[in-house]
Amino acid sequence: MLYNEEGTYHMTLNDVNANVPLDTAPPHGGILINRMLRGELRQAVQERGQKLFKLELNAMNLSDLELIAVGAMSPLTGFMGEADYNRVVGEMRLSNGLVWSIPVSLAVSMETAEAIASGQEIALCEKGNVLAVMEVAEKYTYDKAREAQLVYGTTEEVHPGVARLYRQGDVLLGGEIWVVELPAAANIEFPELRHTPAQARRMFARRGWRRVVGFQTRNPIHRAHEYIQKAALEIVDGLFLHPLVGETKADDIPADVRIASYQAILRDYYPADSVLLGVFPAAMRYAGPREAIFHAIIRKNYGCTHFIVGRDHAGVGKYYGTYDAQRIFNNFKKEEIGIEILPFDYTFYCKKCGMVVSAKTCPHDQENWVFLSGSQVRQMLERGEMLPEEFTRPEVSKVLIDGMRARKQQPPEDEG
Repeated sequence: MLYNEEGTYHMTLNDVNANVPLDTAPPHGGILINRMLRGELRQAVQERGQKLFKLELNAMNLSDLELIAVGAMSPLTGFMGEADYNRVVGEMRLSNGLVWSIPVSLAVSMETAEAIASGQEIALCEKGNVLAVMEVAEKYTYDKAREAQLVYGTTEEVHPGVARLYRQGDVLLGGEIWVVELPAAANIEFPELRHTPAQARRMFARRGWRRVVGFQTRNPIHRAHEYIQKAALEIVDGLFLHPLVGETKADDIPADVRIASYQAILRDYYPADSVLLGVFPAAMRYAGPREAIFHAIIRKNYGCTHFIVGRDHAGVGKYYGTYDAQRIFNNFKKEEIGIEILPFDYTFYCKKCGMVVSAKTCPHDQENWVFLSGSQVRQMLERGEMLPEEFTRPEVSKVLIDGMRARKQQPPEDEG
């Protein structure tokens, strides 16, 4: 609870979402959470936040705060306490038994933790700007190596998710948050595509979509993606193309370039009334199978009834098996996940078949297959070379080449 001199701040969790259509998938846990304050209550909490201990959030924290605030991480109402954290890491469930595969935690240094008391209210900030007030219900230490091994499947620091975990503080703060303002990125990076779960559900309802398939990507759409998406469209009413635009690895293609490539291919090769493009403001954790469950549950909160899981979903390097992200769903009953998983095989263009196929449908040798690794794609784009038409549409290649060239021509940021 949040208090001021006048009494207790109070807000019904779901009052803003009272009229959200639930014709598609029900939210995880049954309630679409909303932690955004408005009106006089927002102003009061914002003013109170100026007087509180201020904690600066990193890029991961900012993404998580936004997703909690708008209900994408329903049923979470804040950063995880110790009971939830330990059971999620160990069993992929919240303390109440609900399936949840990734810890959503707020790490601070030991020194910072000593300055904060359990039960204390603190302000969560971005460059000094108060975004939310959090009541610190508990603070606790944790085993980083245990989290690395169980969540990421490795303790090697070359894994980007493990490296980030090892860099963060040694104490976790747990507690509910009340949000007065979203991070700056929400207002300046693709605001027209930043649909909240409530907004997405309304958009699906207006289109008459009751069966919606979600597609997660942090890469440009190539022919194999197009094949998978259109195959899925044959059995549902609409496709929710939901690329991730939060923090990724430095060598991933920048989000603005990717968004331009999505818009180019959707404009020319997809029926407008069957596809909705939105951006997913999450940071990549590169947790492979565990992140596939995480992504599926979040898309369920956005209203998707189906979710595509392809090869090496959310993977990095050689840490996960090609289809581990599909097999992990076998550990749970379908009703526990609450969204239908569409597991697609590895797809590619076969020169002999003359079309995009999969290992299940193509009888030819790999010498006839056209596929490129991520590093090969980046190297070709950096050289200004068009990608093979069998791999991706020419319109996409052009957007990517132009975007990467423009990035190179930008002056370096002033370091002060």
